[in-house]
Amino acid sequence: MYISEEDVRKLLTYEALIPAIRQALIDFSAGRVDQPPRMILRSGHAEGPRDGWFAVMPVIHGDVMGVKTVTFFPANADLGLHTHMAVIELLSRQTGEPLAIMDGRLITEMRTAAVSAVALDTLAAPDVKSLGILGAGVQARAHLKALRMVRPGLTDIRIWSRNPASAERLAAQSEARAAFIEEAAAAQVVVTATASPEPVLTGRWLRPGALVLAVGAVGAQLRELDDEAVQGSWVVAESRQSVEREAGDIVLSGARVQAEIGEILARPAKFPIPPGRRVLFKSVGMAIEDLVAARLVWQNQQSHTRARS
Repeated sequence: MYISEEDVRKLLTYEALIPAIRQALIDFSAGRVDQPPRMILRSGHAEGPRDGWFAVMPVIHGDVMGVKTVTFFPANADLGLHTHMAVIELLSRQTGEPLAIMDGRLITEMRTAAVSAVALDTLAAPDVKSLGILGAGVQARAHLKALRMVRPGLTDIRIWSRNPASAERLAAQSEARAAFIEEAAAAQVVVTATASPEPVLTGRWLRPGALVLAVGAVGAQLRELDDEAVQGSWVVAESRQSVEREAGDIVLSGARVQAEIGEILARPAKFPIPPGRRVLFKSVGMAIEDLVAARLVWQNQQSHTRARS
């Protein structure tokens, strides 16, 4: 069975995905997920940050197994193509039987935003109102939708992009406003979702007690945040191992991860956030997140098929 992106869009909702991701992050930190580090190969077709990569991400959890193959080619943006593309294969853990193969681009988009939504719900005050988004691409759009689901009180939305027209366009579509980067960075919650190979967020712009959700700059030599932004924060990761291996924001700044988000979710009393301290949540994406999303898609597809028969 092949499930296209069009069908994935019909079958996967943030209402179901966010709680599934929350439990998956708890299970990962508790050691209930078999997930080796992803294997990444550079394509070598271009120099520097324009060079693309190809990754393989296997995982076993619950009653299913899966593997995602994903590519990231930053120069695709100049060609009118998606920068990320992916395919996910879902298999039965009991028999090894292939259950479904599905397009993984939208799943990658949605699970990334869903992870940030879980982090926001866990780490931010209930009454936060201002959100600054650095970037105006696919992830910016996804984060606007997912974050508002867990914090509908986010009414002051500020969007910055290196392309002002993109920021204006997204703002007009999202009941938000385009802003200078300093104003966007001064919000209570700040999302960095750019493809920049060098820092765009400077620590001096951030307010005390801000929550930064850093989702771009995947790669040990890439970063969106400068040293002041990272070193002045209490750092939370989706996975210590993944972030310390693949996140230039952490690797190049020498910062220390204080806790995994799954640890905080399971045992909040053991990992108290210092009052008034700025918090940085860094994510690089994990196979378990793709697996639980793919499982939801497959289950909903099965239900629809039975309903029609």
